[in-house]
This record gives sequence, structure tokens and C-alpha cells, in this order.
Amino acid sequence: MISFVHMNQIDNTELKIAKILLQINAIKLSPKNPFKWASGWNSPIYCDNRTVLSYPNVRDEIKKELSSLLIKKFGKPDVIAGVATGAIGIGMLVANFLNLPFIYVRPEAKKHGRKNQIEGKIEQNQKVVVIEDLISTGKSSINAVRALRDQNIEVTGMVAIFTYGFDTSTENFKNENLRLETLSNYKTLIECALKNNYINSEELEQLITWNSNPSKW
Repeated sequence: MISFVHMNQIDNTELKIAKILLQINAIKLSPKNPFKWASGWNSPIYCDNRTVLSYPNVRDEIKKELSSLLIKKFGKPDVIAGVATGAIGIGMLVANFLNLPFIYVRPEAKKHGRKNQIEGKIEQNQKVVVIEDLISTGKSSINAVRALRDQNIEVTGMVAIFTYGFDTSTENFKNENLRLETLSNYKTLIECALKNNYINSEELEQLITWNSNPSKW
């Protein structure tokens, strides 16, 4: 369950990224008229971080922050991997900034041609950091990591723009022995949204309640 965080406790990068995502409508908050996710969940929030790619200044900032976080937490890998499809563009930006090879991982192997699940050149025992745009339950992200590990590729960690911070995702990453680092997160976002008048205090409570049990909201 998410707890209320005072603004002076929020990391500057987390706050900056949260503000950017709200400003460009990559994240939309609508507690009164909730969205329907593909999973069937009702949600007061919708996040599409591919919107970042449409704003040159924003994508440049995101690229630099992801690259900095990646190097700080995991060191420079041999290859950058993006999770298809949402993180392909973001991952390419990071790989280009760090002057590293880039690959991407499909949800499953193609049914035709070479039947690849991993697209691009990578060799066994190389070290890779995986880029994601968004973390919800973490299942699709972990699926990509398993595909890489099945090919004897060393996944040193994952870096994402944003996470909803669900308990189930924390558990899933722990069980997979996969370290996740993100630029921003849900509790920072809703605090930022309240301060900047995207939501009121009543809507804040709804957003907190949803995050504690999203499948039943």
C-alpha cells in the first residue's frame, strides 16, 4: 500500500520526471472517469510513456537520466535491451547515448522467418541491462528477462521510466532475482499532481485506495 510522502522527502529526479510526464499527458489521472486496462482492471490512471518520443527536449532528458541511473546502479553493460514494443524507442536512445549495441525482446518468438524472440546481435555471457518504459505487475518485463537468460545472457538489471509500485510487482521482481531501478514512481507522481492542481485531496484518496488493491477497485 502506498503512503503519503511530503514533497521535501522526494528525490529531485523523481519529482522532475513526474512533472514532465504529467505536463506532456504521458500520464493522465481521471478518478471520476476511470480507464479500462487490457487486464480488465478499472484504473484512475493511464500511462503511455511512448508519448515521450514525440517531444525532442523531453526524450533527450529521459535518455540522459536513464543512462545516468543505469551507469550509477549497474555499471556499463555490453548491450542495451529494450522490451517490445513500448521500450524499443527509449532503449535505442539510451544505447545510442552510451554508444552501445542495442537489441530488443519480443513477447514471444515470431512464427515465421528465423522465429526470433530476441532481435539483434548478442552473444552468450555478455552483460545486458534491460530498458522498460513502464512497470505494472512486471510480468511482461520478467518474460523478456527470462528469454535473455535462457540464451545464457547475463542480465545485470532493469531500468524503467515509471512504476506503479504494486506489491505484486515487487514480489515478482524479488522472486526472479531481478533488480529494478526507476526514474519516478506512483507515490511521487500523485504528490506532484496534488501540489500542481492536477487532482484535489478527495481524488488523491481515491488514487491511494486504488493503488493498494487495483484489481478490486
